[in-house]
Amino acid sequence: MLFAFVSVQLALRYVAPSARLSNQWDTKIGAALADSITCNSVVKAFGAEHREERHLSRLSFLWSRRTLWSWVRGTNSANLQASYTLIMRVVMIGLAVFLWWEGEAGPGDVAYVLTMMFLIQGYLRDLGQQVSQVQRSVNEMEELVALFRLTPGVEDKPGAHPLRITQGGAITVQNVTFRYPSQKDPIYRGLSLDIPAGSRVALVGASGSGKTTLTRLLQRLYDVQEGAILIDGQVIADVTQESLRKQIALVPQEPILFHRSLADNIAYGRPTASRAEIIEAATFANASAFIERLPEGYETMVGERGVKLSGGERQRVAIARAFLTQAPIIIFDEATASLDSESESLVQEAMKRLMATRTVLVVAHRLSTVRELDRILVFQKGDVVEDGTHSQLMSQQGGMYRHLVELQSLEEEK
Repeated sequence: MLFAFVSVQLALRYVAPSARLSNQWDTKIGAALADSITCNSVVKAFGAEHREERHLSRLSFLWSRRTLWSWVRGTNSANLQASYTLIMRVVMIGLAVFLWWEGEAGPGDVAYVLTMMFLIQGYLRDLGQQVSQVQRSVNEMEELVALFRLTPGVEDKPGAHPLRITQGGAITVQNVTFRYPSQKDPIYRGLSLDIPAGSRVALVGASGSGKTTLTRLLQRLYDVQEGAILIDGQVIADVTQESLRKQIALVPQEPILFHRSLADNIAYGRPTASRAEIIEAATFANASAFIERLPEGYETMVGERGVKLSGGERQRVAIARAFLTQAPIIIFDEATASLDSESESLVQEAMKRLMATRTVLVVAHRLSTVRELDRILVFQKGDVVEDGTHSQLMSQQGGMYRHLVELQSLEEEK
């Protein structure tokens, strides 16, 4: 019992602190390696290979010191446990021999004590090793356990029901007030909007004006502090997140693809889709032409985050994925912002096909892409300051939308 108590105290008070610090530095050096490798194009572009090597070398040195210190403490703990068992054996055998010398114990008693000590010392050694292994495992699991203890930022309410689209995806924003957790001032103060089903609406304005925030709230990536957002008359805070997001297809500015085949990436929103449906979606998205030119066609692996494809190709794969989901609400978040003219033309053509018969929100900085939409909402500091079609907004002297269009026209002329 004394040996077990000493082993546990050594593990908790002597070995654990250094092992915890060593694990933290394992995480740091892993993050540094991932950062340098995934950003290798930036490193090469700025000729910073030696700088990154020096940075990694410094981290490696500090990591090795922490790891060595953890190993030394673990070794010291094992040596202390071995010394403790040795002292116990010496004391027990010494007592047995002393009692034999005093005539209070016979040779059989001494033999019994010797045999018992040789038997028990193996169990004690195993006990010490098990305590050390459990302590090391606990230290290594601490970060993972801490991650699982984090409470989700957005949770389904008890009794939340699935979202049912009955009116085609009409969106209503009722007196919404919202502030990001990391910000002091609200983005929206009493924002109200009504977007009928099947309408195509552009969200324009300066950076930070609240355009993308509206799309995030619609997907319920955050909960509003006041007010409500409704889809077809159903408050999205009262429905399950899974059912809500299945009814919304997102085409982001930088599509993220899995390191899987093109077919798997296109079918990600609907894994049960047949090959014919995948090909049809790719055709609608103007992606089938470049896919069929690839040696392995739809079985081509796209690389991590789709690195083997160009920006326009990734964008068309994302549109094909949105086609296949058959979601009634589509969000385009700067879908053509970083494309060349030819790719932009192909993507815009695919976007027009995808917009048909759906409720569409288009977040755009390039205002040439929103002129044909049904409605344009101009955001400024979280408020909708202008609302109308392209021609209506251009007719307003001194209007913000007209000012933005004129600025972009001047930039294009230059």
